[in-house]
Amino acid sequence: MAYDADVIVVGAGLAGLAATAELAEAGRRVILLDQEPEQALGGQAHWSFGGLFFVDSPEQRRMRVKDSRELAWQDWLGTAAFDRPEDHWPRRWAEAYVDFAAGEKRAWLRSQGLKIFPVVGWAERGGYDAGGHGNSVPRFHITWGTGPGLVEPFERRVRAGVARGLVELRFRHRVTGLERTGGAVDTVTGEVLVPSAAPRGTASSREAAETFALRAQAVIVTSGGIGGNHELVRANWPERLGTPPEKMLSGVPAHVDGLMLGVTEQAGGRMINRDRMWHYTEGIENWNPIWHRHGIRILPGPSSLWLDATGERLPVPLFPGFDTLGTLDHIMRTGHGYTWFVLSQKIIEKEFTLSGSEQNPDLTGRSVRDVLGRARHGAPGPVRAFMEHGADFVIESDVTALARRMNELTGEGLIDADTLRRAITARDREIRNPFAKDSQVTAIHGARRYLGDRLIRVASPHRLLDPAAGPLIAVRLNILTRKSLGGLETDLSSRVLTDSGDPLPGVYAAGEAAGFGGGGVHGYRSLEGTFLGGCLFSGRTAGRAAARDVG
Repeated sequence: MAYDADVIVVGAGLAGLAATAELAEAGRRVILLDQEPEQALGGQAHWSFGGLFFVDSPEQRRMRVKDSRELAWQDWLGTAAFDRPEDHWPRRWAEAYVDFAAGEKRAWLRSQGLKIFPVVGWAERGGYDAGGHGNSVPRFHITWGTGPGLVEPFERRVRAGVARGLVELRFRHRVTGLERTGGAVDTVTGEVLVPSAAPRGTASSREAAETFALRAQAVIVTSGGIGGNHELVRANWPERLGTPPEKMLSGVPAHVDGLMLGVTEQAGGRMINRDRMWHYTEGIENWNPIWHRHGIRILPGPSSLWLDATGERLPVPLFPGFDTLGTLDHIMRTGHGYTWFVLSQKIIEKEFTLSGSEQNPDLTGRSVRDVLGRARHGAPGPVRAFMEHGADFVIESDVTALARRMNELTGEGLIDADTLRRAITARDREIRNPFAKDSQVTAIHGARRYLGDRLIRVASPHRLLDPAAGPLIAVRLNILTRKSLGGLETDLSSRVLTDSGDPLPGVYAAGEAAGFGGGGVHGYRSLEGTFLGGCLFSGRTAGRAAARDVG
C-alpha cells in the first residue's frame, strides 16, 4: 500500500510547525494534522508572552548581566532536582538544551527574522542558596511581537512548504489511533470533525463527519499536554502536593486535552513523570474570557505583600516571582486554594504584567510608542481593565474597608482587619531603610540594583500605607493550570521509547507531548522562558531526525 506522505505530524502548535518546517526544507513530504480549525494554527504559543531563555546574550550584557553556560547549568540542575531512574533522558535533553540556549539558539532565531525586546526579565528568582532553585541572573527574553511574533517565522516556513507541494495542512482531523505494519507504526487513524468557524481559543464542535486513515513512514507527535483537561490534571496530581484545589482556572483552551498522549501510549509509547506539572499560583479570572474557565497569570514584581487565605504572610522565600512550585506546595498545605496580593497603586502601575499576547497589545503589535507609554503615570490599559472589571480585585482607601471587601469576595470571613493592619505596618516599618531584616524588603532593594528591574519592573520602595502611593489593592489569586512537565519518553533523536527502553519504530515526539524533551527536561520545576524554546528545540530535533531516517 502506498504512503500518503513521508511523515505525518500530529499537532500544529509551535513544535509541530518547527518539525514540519525542517522536514519540508529537507525535501520530505509532510501531512500536518490538527483537530482544531485553521484559525488555531500555532496552538498555545500564539497566546503566550513569547518568553525565551537565552544564556549570555547580547541583551543580557547590555543590561550588565554576567551569565555563562556553567551558571545556567548549575541553575537548571538545582531547579530540576532530577532524582529518578527515568530521568536519564530528561537530564541528557536538559544539558543539550542549555548548550543550545548558550550557543546557536539566538542566532538561529535571528536568522529567521525574530527580534528580542531589549530589557531582559528575571523570572523564578529562587531565593535559596547557589545550588538551589531559580535563575541566578535575569534570562527571560521577550519576543518582539510576543507569541504571534514567535509563531510567525515557523508558519512562514511551513506555508512555503505548502507552496512547493511538500506540505499538506489538514485541520479538523482528530487522531484516535496509531497502527503498525510489519512492526513499525505507519498508519494514523481518526475522525474528520465537521468544519468550524469558531474563533481561535473558543470551543469548536467535536461532531465527526467521517473517519480517515493515512500512511507514512514516520509519525511525529506534537499534540501538547493536558492543561485544558481538568479531569486528567486531577488524576495525575502529585501526592506530594496533597489534594488538588476545588477551583482551578485554565491557562490553556479545552482542546489541550491529552488525547494523543493516550493514543501513543496505547501504541506502545512510554509516558514518564506524569505527576510533574507546572501550575501557576497567581491566576485571576479573565473578565473577558475566550475559553471556559479562562484565567490570566500575573507576572509580578517582588513588592506585593503575599498573604494566605487567612491573612498570614507566606514564608521566606515565597515572594512574588521567586518559586512557583514551592508556593503551590505551601498553598496546598494551608487547606485553601487561593491567596492574596496586597499592594498599592504605585506597585500595580510598575510591577503588574499580565501574561499572554492579547494582554500586551503594545508588545504584540510591535509598537515602540505604546511600549514607551508604559513609563507614563498609571497602570497599563489591560491592567486597568482588570482593576475595573476583574472579579478578583478589591480597591479601597483604608485597611478596614479592604479587609471587609476581601471577606465579602470570598464569603469566608477569614481576614481580620487588625491582623492585616499589623502585617502591613510591620512591613512598612522595614521599608524605611535601604537595608532590613525582612527578607522580602532586602530582595526588593536587591532587585533594583539590576538595571532592567529599576527601569521598568520594580517600584521604588515605599510604605503601602503612604496615602501618596494609594489606594490599597487586594487581588485574590487562584491556581491556574498550565503545563505538563512529564510526557512521552524520547531519546536525543526524539524517538519515542517503549517500556523496554527501545524505540517505538516510526514514532517521534516533541514539545509538551514529550515533556519538552526526553519526557521531562525540566524535572520538577522550570526556570521559565524554557517552554517555547523547548518546543522549538525538540521540534527541530524531531524534524531533522525523521527527515534523516525516512530518507
